[in-house]
Amino acid sequence: MKKIFVILIVILSTSLYAEAQVNPHAIGLRLGGDGYTNGAEISYQQGISTRNRLELDFGFRGYKYYNNMFLSATYQWNWNIVSGLNWYVGPGAAVGFYNWDGDDDRSNGVNFGIGGQIGIEFDFNVLDAPILLSIDSRPMWDFVGYDNGFGWGAALGIRYTW
Repeated sequence: MKKIFVILIVILSTSLYAEAQVNPHAIGLRLGGDGYTNGAEISYQQGISTRNRLELDFGFRGYKYYNNMFLSATYQWNWNIVSGLNWYVGPGAAVGFYNWDGDDDRSNGVNFGIGGQIGIEFDFNVLDAPILLSIDSRPMWDFVGYDNGFGWGAALGIRYTW
């Protein structure tokens, strides 16, 4: 167990110095998640430098008696693990609007949350394909709204880069 821990520390510490080549633009879908500020999302990433980017997501969720729309923003730092394989982490915030069709006290409202995002991605541009595939989690603490509290879940991202 100690050997595995030491190997992970060495890999992570060397990856902190290896810069990922962030794409100038990426647009696509982010699918999955949990909570009031996660769900199916249209996702846009704007490169800020070779190592940093801003991710903006517009999402929606719905059930038989419930609808939700939200906007989230995350600032991300990216590090390269091996050619094309990167990991990223950063802080973020989200605002969501929900509507219940039921006859109770939670008919309409607003959610506001802060948290972050952490994930791993493969940039197929190293293989001459303009695709970015990622798996991440965006834990958020919702402060305002009927069902405030901690929410998170894994999500799959598929984006076109240019």
